[in-house]
Amino acid sequence: MTPARAGSSRANGINMRLLLVEDDSALAADLRLKLAEAGYAVDWSASARDADWLLRQEDYQAVILDLGLPDQPGLDLLKSWRHAQQDLPVLILTARGAWFEKVEGLKAGADDYLAKPFHSEELLARLNALIRRHNRAVPGQLVVGELQLDEARQAVLLAGQALALTGHEFRLLRFLMHHPGQLFSKAQLAEQLYDLEQEVDSNTLEVFIARLRQKIGKERIVTRRGQGYCLHV
Repeated sequence: MTPARAGSSRANGINMRLLLVEDDSALAADLRLKLAEAGYAVDWSASARDADWLLRQEDYQAVILDLGLPDQPGLDLLKSWRHAQQDLPVLILTARGAWFEKVEGLKAGADDYLAKPFHSEELLARLNALIRRHNRAVPGQLVVGELQLDEARQAVLLAGQALALTGHEFRLLRFLMHHPGQLFSKAQLAEQLYDLEQEVDSNTLEVFIARLRQKIGKERIVTRRGQGYCLHV
């Protein structure tokens, strides 16, 4: 497991980071790709021990948790999180589909349950619904000035005109639109764009900021020297 970045900082409100706890490496790789395409940065753990450590180090929007982990049952891990007052949404994945096992998972503190095999579209729909409920968000569009972002359709409009954004650009804009007017350092923004295994330098982030400015207007992302960036409102 790759350790968390030194000096990791936590931003208030909605972020775009997920923790995936799954010991099937092939399934995990496929899910990470699909979740990244949907605009999430995903950290992956194949064991309960590493997952527990990551949850204590990082600030996640939600957890996708497999029950059949090699070192500890997923239900026991979930119970320990709930006992420690960790209230973030947890979506359980399991190869076991019996109704009583679903009940056990929900009693342990799971927010939803998905039996394998499943379609990634269903997982994304359930995950997004959990996150909206947890943050008491109304499904639909984010609107900041002339910018409109439809999370369900992964679409962005500027003054009614559709914008063609890359995955990283969409993820960055979505995070900023969830926090209009709030200042974020380069490190905080990088946490929302990349998982822990990716090395990111400040120049790379500046490139994404520059490209996004070209598409939405330079004046909409304000730079405060030595402090970071914010979305102008």
